[in-house]
Amino acid sequence: MQMNMVKLPTKKGNLFLRVAKGHFATSHSHINYYIDVTTQKTRLSEAKAVAQELVSVYRASTIVDTVLCLDGTQVIGTCLASELTKDGFVNMNAHQTIYVVTPEFTSGSQIIFRDNITPMIAGKHVLILAATITTGYTAQAAVAAVKYYGGIVAGLSAIYATVDTCEGYPITSIFNPNDLPDYASYDAHACPWCQAGQKIDALVNSYGYSTL
Repeated sequence: MQMNMVKLPTKKGNLFLRVAKGHFATSHSHINYYIDVTTQKTRLSEAKAVAQELVSVYRASTIVDTVLCLDGTQVIGTCLASELTKDGFVNMNAHQTIYVVTPEFTSGSQIIFRDNITPMIAGKHVLILAATITTGYTAQAAVAAVKYYGGIVAGLSAIYATVDTCEGYPITSIFNPNDLPDYASYDAHACPWCQAGQKIDALVNSYGYSTL
């Protein structure tokens, strides 16, 4: 079943925030908005627009050797790497290029990198890219993994974020609660909508949603 999505205009002329309002459950919390970034992750024109918006923060100020793509953001990550390798950006990679990698998750939700991927993390400046950062659990796991494998966290970027920092690192996002002022997130055990008897509309995660 398709949810009723609303496209909210923003100050970013070529970028929109697609949302559905209701009662949604994630693996970590209950939220009142499902933020749909599907086309921004999969449509090249939108992925390019996201990358161009995010890259301005890192121009000539942040060294990036590797982009670690969470939440299926590989298309955006590739566009971001392309922007970062243009003239005017600092790059310490011996080949003057940027690696674009995705994490592997264990059954316990820990992030691991196989031996063939670790050279792209160890000793490298790693930019962590996510679709959304709200509770921060996945971003925290990514920061921990980069450090464990000897990488240097260059920063965190997301399309939408409700927090400014994660583990002491600044988060750069295109959209934030100012664009969605009544966004709310609660622990499942303290969810006011559950307490009021409001049924869950859908289960949501980085892959999308499943209506109930």
